[in-house]
Amino acid sequence: MLTGDNEKVAKWVSSEIGLDEYIAQVLPHEKKDKITEVQSRGFFVAMTGDGVNDAPALAQADVGIAVGAGADVAIETADIVLVKSNPLDVLAIMELARATYKKMIQNLILATGYNAFAIPIAAGVLYKVGIILNPAIAAILMSLSTVICAVNAKMLHLK
Repeated sequence: MLTGDNEKVAKWVSSEIGLDEYIAQVLPHEKKDKITEVQSRGFFVAMTGDGVNDAPALAQADVGIAVGAGADVAIETADIVLVKSNPLDVLAIMELARATYKKMIQNLILATGYNAFAIPIAAGVLYKVGIILNPAIAAILMSLSTVICAVNAKMLHLK
């Protein structure tokens, strides 16, 4: 957590939400440099801000999240805008990102597995055993991969 608040407040908030590390009393013009410092240690950084002074830090962060009721420059700089201006929506964004990534991996596995069998069959590998596919049937079988992945993607549910 990176904050302009004093050490006491930052320590309390950090302990309340279970953070391993916090950086307190950071002036607005220092935020970008602090984010660069954290990134240089190999961490992925998400920054939430709402003001003009947050724009450089939002741009530097791996993911910039602006509060919807904030300054226009912060909103324009950020990757994500919290329309309802509710900081708890950051947790929902993280859950959505994890679920989406998991679904992408599932679809990659499904498509690869399906196509590993379907492409050779469509190419005529079963010709020697007397199975010859009509090109139209082969095309339909190949498009099934897309349908399977689309159906799987539609089954994305959040808690």
